[in-house]
Amino acid sequence: MPFYQRLGQIPRKRHTQFRQPDGSLYHEQLVGTLGFHGVSSLLYHRHAPTDIRKVGEPRPYAPKLLKDRPLEPAHLRTLAQTTTGGDYLQARQTLLGNADVTMSICNPTEQRMDYYYKNALADEVIFVHEGRGELWSQLGKLAFEPGDYVVIPRTIIHQLHFEEGPVRLLIIESFSPVETCRRYRNHFGQLLEHAPYCERDFRGPSELVEGDVRESGEYEVRVKKDGLLHTLVYGHSPFDVVGWDGYFYPYATSIHDFEPITGRIHQPPPVHQQFEGNNFVICSFVPRLFDYHPLAIPAPYNHSNVDSDEVLYYVAGNFMSRRGVDLASFTWHPSGIPHGPHPGTVEASIGKKETHELAVMVDTFRPLYLTEAALPYVDPRYPMSWQPDFQHDPPRAADMMD
Repeated sequence: MPFYQRLGQIPRKRHTQFRQPDGSLYHEQLVGTLGFHGVSSLLYHRHAPTDIRKVGEPRPYAPKLLKDRPLEPAHLRTLAQTTTGGDYLQARQTLLGNADVTMSICNPTEQRMDYYYKNALADEVIFVHEGRGELWSQLGKLAFEPGDYVVIPRTIIHQLHFEEGPVRLLIIESFSPVETCRRYRNHFGQLLEHAPYCERDFRGPSELVEGDVRESGEYEVRVKKDGLLHTLVYGHSPFDVVGWDGYFYPYATSIHDFEPITGRIHQPPPVHQQFEGNNFVICSFVPRLFDYHPLAIPAPYNHSNVDSDEVLYYVAGNFMSRRGVDLASFTWHPSGIPHGPHPGTVEASIGKKETHELAVMVDTFRPLYLTEAALPYVDPRYPMSWQPDFQHDPPRAADMMD
């Protein structure tokens, strides 16, 4: 994040003596990215963060990408999949990915994790479609609710605690640091006046985790790295942090706080951008007024993805340029072939004043691939759905919230 935060107790100067009530030193830990050149935070632990007691056998934990499928658009219907497994890790199903980013659904049935989790190589952006709860991490508690993006930087040890009720998550895993848009920041890192969001729209951890952090015992941390899930057992809780400060921490922001940029004629997709990583962007489509030129066509024009793949995840509302999509559907349009609105939707959009749609878009600048886990969700009719006489299936979610 481009602004400084602090929580709990920290010494006045970094890398100086900071003593516990019994006279022993707190254990200082620097956590950050890009060597010593990226953003970082300094954490102060009661126990040494290096105190490993056991190492378990790693388990495979990677999707199988399918690189020999035909070049065609795809529609993945995931709405009927109300649950995808037990806890937060078991429930993940990665549907699309490449070397820069992956996209997964996660509909867990278990409310709490009885272990701790760390992604050692990737930032994780969780879009909360359904469900409420708290992210607990070394840096404190962060509440989330439907519509939130929860950004968890790599190597942060954390747990997810869900409230009772259905949970539906979209998880975007980035193998480079996730940032706000550079064009919306000045050279100091402050968000500019024309940005569609500001610092007030971002929430960091509100309070440190307290409880059994002073007790000894066995604390299991599962670490995702290089397609494997590793198990490390520590002799103390990883949430034994008494204070921290810096720029590196989990945070949340709501899609409902994204302020749309509109114009007299149809605006290109970059105006919807929320985040960026290496070779991909994340965009938010939100309720907004349509174009106000007297001859404006609100529906998007046909365009060719010369250098990028486009994925849309449908959250709520009727998406005017697509027919037959559900809530929690993915549409994927790969580079190499043009795409655009379904027949009839351009004329139907003329004269419309506003839209109430919500969607998350991921554009990548290297080819994406479906995974084996995606195959049960593929709608085989979708590639031919631009034929003028094609009969679309009605959306399965009644009236798509409109």
